[in-house]
Amino acid sequence: MGATRQGACKIPCTTAANRGTPRMIPTIRDGGLPVTPVLVMETARRENYDSGEHFVLEYGELRFTFNETDFSERCEQAALKLGFVGGRLGEEELEDLVNLAVNGEILEPASGLGEHVNDCWPELVGPAERSLVHWLRRLVFRGAWLDQRVKEGELSVSYDEQSGTFAYVQPADPASPGSGEPIELAPEPSWGRVAYRR
Repeated sequence: MGATRQGACKIPCTTAANRGTPRMIPTIRDGGLPVTPVLVMETARRENYDSGEHFVLEYGELRFTFNETDFSERCEQAALKLGFVGGRLGEEELEDLVNLAVNGEILEPASGLGEHVNDCWPELVGPAERSLVHWLRRLVFRGAWLDQRVKEGELSVSYDEQSGTFAYVQPADPASPGSGEPIELAPEPSWGRVAYRR
């Protein structure tokens, strides 16, 4: 990873995966006393998202690992959601986008997207809330975190036919996956003003 800059993204991304040490928190009942043995809830850590060993995103105790295809697709979807690209990317454009997300910069552009990033760099870099790199990583991470919650049964996915969109739903009743209200995700900034156009 490149040098750390002041105000740089705090979600590190690396291309090598090493397993972390699991943390477990004991369940405590009201009053601060441990739960009696009859009512002991298993202490379990949240599972980390894992689709492969090519890329790693870490935040706090969480360590998510991705295969190359999964990470590339998530980067592309994040760039679409941020308005930085207007459609599917070609292979070299996607390579540059992944390099940007992983390295925080594109030293040797392989496409027009990479050249565009370097030309517009002052408008793309800044403190985390204004950094395209930070938001790409954040949306990749958020998507994987939500997908892992679905896998563990904490969330489900519903389709809204009117809007043609999917939403994550926190089930009101775990036995009835279709019940519950959609969760509201924090809004993302838009990079439409400096979007890459072919």
